[in-house]
This record gives sequence, C-alpha cells and structure tokens, in this order.
Amino acid sequence: MKKNIRKILIANRGEIAIRVMKTCRAMGIRSVAVFSDADRGSPYLRDADETFHIGPSTARESYLNQEKILTVARTSGADAIHPGYGFLSENPQFVEAVEKTGLVFIGPSSASIRTLGDKTSARAIARQIGIPVVPGSDGSITSPGQALDVARTIGFPVLLKAAAGGGGKGMRVVREEGELAAAFKMATSEAASSFSDDRVYLEKYILNPRHVEVQILADAHGNVIHLGERECSIQRRHQKIIEESPSPAMNDTLRAGLTKSAVNLAAHVGYTNAGTVEFIVDESGDYFFMEVNTRLQVEHPVTEMRTGLDLVREQIIIAGGGRLSLKQEDVTFDGHSLECRIYAEDSANNFSPFIGTIGHVLHPSGAGIRLDTGIESGSRISAHYDPMISKVITHGSSRREALALMAGALERYEIYGVKTNLDLLIWVINHPEFSSGIFDTNFLGRNYRPEMFDRIPAEVAELAAHVAALVHLRAEDRVRLCAEVHDASWTSRRSDYLR
Repeated sequence: MKKNIRKILIANRGEIAIRVMKTCRAMGIRSVAVFSDADRGSPYLRDADETFHIGPSTARESYLNQEKILTVARTSGADAIHPGYGFLSENPQFVEAVEKTGLVFIGPSSASIRTLGDKTSARAIARQIGIPVVPGSDGSITSPGQALDVARTIGFPVLLKAAAGGGGKGMRVVREEGELAAAFKMATSEAASSFSDDRVYLEKYILNPRHVEVQILADAHGNVIHLGERECSIQRRHQKIIEESPSPAMNDTLRAGLTKSAVNLAAHVGYTNAGTVEFIVDESGDYFFMEVNTRLQVEHPVTEMRTGLDLVREQIIIAGGGRLSLKQEDVTFDGHSLECRIYAEDSANNFSPFIGTIGHVLHPSGAGIRLDTGIESGSRISAHYDPMISKVITHGSSRREALALMAGALERYEIYGVKTNLDLLIWVINHPEFSSGIFDTNFLGRNYRPEMFDRIPAEVAELAAHVAALVHLRAEDRVRLCAEVHDASWTSRRSDYLR
C-alpha cells in the first residue's frame, strides 16, 4: 500500500542528517532533527524544519535511545524515520518498534535486517544459493576454545568479526594461536558496546585481497537492480577511508558475477530498499561473499556521482510503497568517481581519534567536486561519536581526471585546530601503487610508516595555535585573521613534505 510521506524524522546527526534533509527539501518533505547535549548548536540543526533535544552526549542515552526517538517522532507528527547509517540503522528491534507505531522505516524491513544484517545468517543464505563464501564458522563463536577449533580447521591467519554490525567494529585479525583468546575478548567487548550484541564469528583471513561492494536497490514489487560496484580497499583499522567506482580490479566477467550474485541474494530473501553486498576478491581473481550492509552506506555519493541518481530519494519512494524509478537497463554509468573520508585523527599515532575544536575550516569547491560535511569553523569534535569531519567526492571522465581533481581538492582543504588525516590521504592519492590501480587492503600495511606523519612544520603548529584561539570571534573576523597568519606556501608544499 502506498503511503504519503510528508515529514521525516532523521535519527542521526552531522553530515548524514544534512544529506537526508537536502533530499527532503527537494521532495517537499519536512524534516525533524534530533540532537544530544554535545550537538547543541551543530550546523545540521539549522537545516531542519524542526529540532528536538533527546538527551545527554553519550550515544546510548541519546541517538541509541529508541524510546526517546520514537517519542519525538510521535510528538512531531512525523510519518517516517530515516536512520542514516550507524546508530540504530541496522537494529531490527528498533525497526520493529517503528513498524508497530505505524510509522514508516526508510530502510529494509526488520525481517530483512535479521536475515541479512546478521552476518552469520547472511553467509548461510549465500552458501545455499551458490554464492562463494569465505571459509569460516557456520554460526557465531561463543568461546575462545570454539574459535580455536575453527581456526585450526581452516588455518591461520583468521578474522574475528561482529555478527551484528560492520564499520570495522568488533573486528580482529589473529595470526597465531597465542593471540586468539585476547582477540576474542576484545572483539566481543567492542561488538557489545557498538551494537548491543556481543556475538562474533570467525572466517579465514585472505591475504592481500581487494574489497569490492555492489550497491543494490529493491522495491516491494519484486524489482531489484544494481548500481554498479565500488572499490573500498584503502582502509585503516578495517575501516574504509577511500572509495571509488568503478573498481580498477574489475573486468567484464568478474563484474557480471559480482552484480548477479548481489541481485540474486536480495531477490532470494525479498529484500527492499537500499543495501550493499560486500565481496572479497583474492589475488587470483576469485570472489567471495562477505556480508550485506542493510542500510545506506557512507560512500553512497560515489554511486550517485556516476549514475546521477539520488539514493535517498529512491529510499523514500520505496519506503512509501512506490516502485523503483528505473529498470536495470535504464541505469547509466558515467566516468569515474572517488571519495575520501576526512577524519579528526592522528596519522602518526595509530590513527587515534583527535578531540578538539576546529578553529578554522575552508572547504574545497569547484566543478567535479562534491563535499558532504556537518562541521564548520568553531565545531567541536566530540569523544562521544565517530570523528569523521567530512567526505570529499570527485567525478571525472576518467580515473586519472578524478584523481587529479581529488589531489587538488585535498591540497586546498584547510582545517586547523585539530589533527586530521588530510596529509595521509594526499600521500595515498599521489602514491604510484594507488594511482596505478594495483593495490589491495594491505596497502597501508605495506607502505604506511607513522614517522612519515609525526613531524609538523613549526609554522603549521604556530598557525594551529593561532586559529584555535580565534574560535569565539565572529566568523568573518576569524577567517580574516586566519588568512593573515596563514603561510600560503604550506598548502603548496604539503605533498612535497610527505615525499
């Protein structure tokens, strides 16, 4: 039954909240934002039609508090809830609660999330329909002893992974028996804190693979399409930092196999809405199913830039009971797109999150450049949430053009007051191994050295101190004074410094 969605509550924060609100405005739909103590005054709140405070800074007491979010949805008169990604986006209990209230959940059904959002269940289904799966446990692992039995059967190294979520949370590589017990304890603990579910499973750790995923869309009328693949092999701590489409690893045969497998899996379980089917491609070119992310992905702009589609719009149409706006043969792919995730973190200290206040930020812009962000000068990077600052996305007629646009955009990006991974990203983009397209998930393991990023030129440290002190000035005064103290030659020297 088709439903008229006139107002959407966005159960998230920051750049993804702004992203969803943009589509809401374009569709004439009102938006409702929620915020914690830490996010009071955040830029995304200005984009919403209505805002509601939902509690203290900790996610558990605010963005993960289902009852508070549902209360705001009822109070505001929202018709639907968009979860963004992270937080409650893949929580089947929350989806069930939304469904019971009569609200529309803009995402897959609770049944689909239970079936495919649970990594062990998804692996079993993939096996049943003939999709190659990475060797590993048949279900979740309940003890270090059980993990050891499986690991001895399939051989080390192995990978412990959270059964109920992704994003690198609850994931540990184990290279020998002596590491397994401690890794199991850490993985289950992190899984519990990230997803309120401590279950983990174990699979063979494939050396030097490519990580390639397929974007799918499916409606409630039996229509399932794919929107091509994305390469996500540049990672740190098992979390993606650079994504691109198309994948440099693809040939026509491999692409056909991956996309067909993704569509067949979604159709088999009656999946609806947006989703991502993730695969590992080994050094011989064989592919294996990994998992399904039953939500919108951080890197969805890469696909939007190539296809010209608004994935959030498609999500809303599907959730309202409508049909997909196009068929598979109508999907067109244009050029090449890249995304870099900008984090507040210390690249010289195991990429540890960096907490602080952004004194000054100047975002890059121009033809072929898109920026998704939820911060501005004066924004606070909190210890309570993921430290992603923004995403820079470029689109060109070729990979070479998209790379050149990205290199230029990152060079022009100015963020002072907190440490960021900008220099790391510039180094990767300019690295011959990456620019050649011949790389894998162990790229940073082979090439990264902390000492390359542990020396900040004196003038940059001085500038950071200057701009951090300017936070309380009016925006125009802050920008003017930052410009006066800014050593303009540093931006042009940044790549040279990292060589």
